[in-house]
Amino acid sequence: MSKTLKKITLFLIIALVTIGLSIAIFTIFFDQAVLVRRGTFYRLDGPQKKVALTFDDGPSFEWTPKILDELKKAQVKATFFMIGKHVEKYPEIARRVAEEGHEIGNHTSDHHLLIYYKTDELEKEIRDAEKVIKNVTGQTTRYFRPPKAWLTAKEKRKIGEMGYKTVLWTLNSKDWVTFDDKYIVKYILRHIKPGDIILFHDSGGVFATEGGDRHETVRTIAQLVEKLREKGYRFVTITELLNMKGEQKLK
Repeated sequence: MSKTLKKITLFLIIALVTIGLSIAIFTIFFDQAVLVRRGTFYRLDGPQKKVALTFDDGPSFEWTPKILDELKKAQVKATFFMIGKHVEKYPEIARRVAEEGHEIGNHTSDHHLLIYYKTDELEKEIRDAEKVIKNVTGQTTRYFRPPKAWLTAKEKRKIGEMGYKTVLWTLNSKDWVTFDDKYIVKYILRHIKPGDIILFHDSGGVFATEGGDRHETVRTIAQLVEKLREKGYRFVTITELLNMKGEQKLK
């Protein structure tokens, strides 16, 4: 191999590693949802100190029950954005979520990035998840959260035409990165504002939609609820936040 070819090869390797590291850092430390919030519901503006806890990617046989246990102890109702395939796999867990008074949203059937989908494929992803969630839990989903937050303006319009409200979030716990629970609590307390929607996960990992390690998520709940209540916050579902928005418009 000539010296020139070696230099080119080395340059390409360095460039690929740099790009890979940049993508990893971007994914871990930057919340891409801020780029696509336009036309979605991601927080409620107003003075009322109410926030919504939301959980994506479940249900999980291992982690959802533990999260439900913590929510029950804390007397908090949350909104779970479920994947249709996971509901089919763990119907008893999905039913428990509904039976304990939590709200269920639609997180697609397979959790693929929707920016690659045609309009009819997007509709099928949502309708398939809607059907299985309804059959298993009895809840008709009205709120949709796209995997990884990515949606085009055209897709947002289509989702609205299907009768759904696209719901993102204000604060991302990044619990799938397995940050320490104390770090997560500290981060949220530092940035929390009235009307915020907080994102957690009850399943999924860096490279998979199922599994992952949610120990930190489980440990975070009691601490976060206690600290936010000390600050005067109350916990509500997405529906309750939206109802408050409607009440504000009537005033």
